[in-house]
Amino acid sequence: MTEAALGGVAARLDELLRDRIDAGESFFSTEAEPLARLCHRMAERFSRGGTLIAFGRSPAARSDARHVAVEFVHPVIVGKRALPAIGLAGEGGDLRAQVALVAGPDDIAIAFGTDEDGGEAASAIELARARGCLTIAFSPAGAEWEPIPPSVDAYVRQELIETLYHVLWELVHVFFDHRGLLQGRDERRTHDAGASSFLYPFLAERDHELEPVVDDVRRSVLMKAQEIAELRAQTLTDNREVLVRAAGALRASFDGGGRVLAFGNGGSATDAMDAVADFRIPPRPTPTGWPPRPALDLCEDAGILTAIANDVGTDLIFSRQVIAYGRAGDVLLALSTSGNSRNVIEALAEGRRRKLTTIAMVGYDGGRVASDQLADHVIVTRSEHIPRIQEAQASAYHVLRELVELVGGGSG
Repeated sequence: MTEAALGGVAARLDELLRDRIDAGESFFSTEAEPLARLCHRMAERFSRGGTLIAFGRSPAARSDARHVAVEFVHPVIVGKRALPAIGLAGEGGDLRAQVALVAGPDDIAIAFGTDEDGGEAASAIELARARGCLTIAFSPAGAEWEPIPPSVDAYVRQELIETLYHVLWELVHVFFDHRGLLQGRDERRTHDAGASSFLYPFLAERDHELEPVVDDVRRSVLMKAQEIAELRAQTLTDNREVLVRAAGALRASFDGGGRVLAFGNGGSATDAMDAVADFRIPPRPTPTGWPPRPALDLCEDAGILTAIANDVGTDLIFSRQVIAYGRAGDVLLALSTSGNSRNVIEALAEGRRRKLTTIAMVGYDGGRVASDQLADHVIVTRSEHIPRIQEAQASAYHVLRELVELVGGGSG
């Protein structure tokens, strides 16, 4: 790239970061208290046996529905309970019909992509609300709770929504520690001491002041919003040159007929799903009309994943697919919060053997992927908090998607 072109890319990176910081500050300063109260309402529903039902039609909305479901069912915070959640997507048919089969009066319905699917998710919200569900959406759709991100950038909006549902997942647990504040519970004990509860009468129902707890949660929302703002800045600033080089490598691959193959585990699998959707379907509108780019999601096919896991083990669920699909000149995009996942490391190694370019987005200190230089381009998000890592990585792959269209094929 010429000096002028590099300067333009640098200026655009600064603008993208500034947009994210400003939108996040505006969004969470406005929504902190409503989110705290929403956590309380959600905890009440879960305490009565309710289920979180997440749904979305578009590929990007599907990734969010699946992401929020896995976070609630499989909490990464040690000691936190698994909470029932399901993700429904377009491959299951009409969203309203799917929600009609599962929604009950104590459930929570959260819709993604209500502004991009012709009203299908909004119709499902209407049905869920009529059933008595607590309803949430992120654009006007008739839901009770509609926190609307203050940005016209589809990627920024999605990043703020991901932070929001991570915050809901993290802070809904606070109210389980104040169970006297949860209306509709059959059991009225604040702390469950089990069979020995008669020995601890001081643990009987004592919670009666909601507002101090709501205020604690509100302040925690603001702290988490500040944390992710700083982490996005670190990720996009410290890794600036790596992101530009990785974008150049991707552009060269696309220009030569190559594809990107993306993968990860758990929440990172849904982020890989989102990254693939972003390459295949550019956001609308875009300033210059980006073209769709060929991308494969190695987490998409449950039959392939379970066959490999059952027959030869989970360590090879991605590397076997690299053998099947990878071609010299393709690009692997690995998402890992730890940088130590065995199946990620195996896939990166297989990619190198087959002359694929490898890009890894990792958290903590980069793990083995960074220390052993297991990928050609390594973007490190320096945090030990898994939700914040994933949120900052979303910013990184969204920025990477735009940079692909800004750089020439020879810049990598």
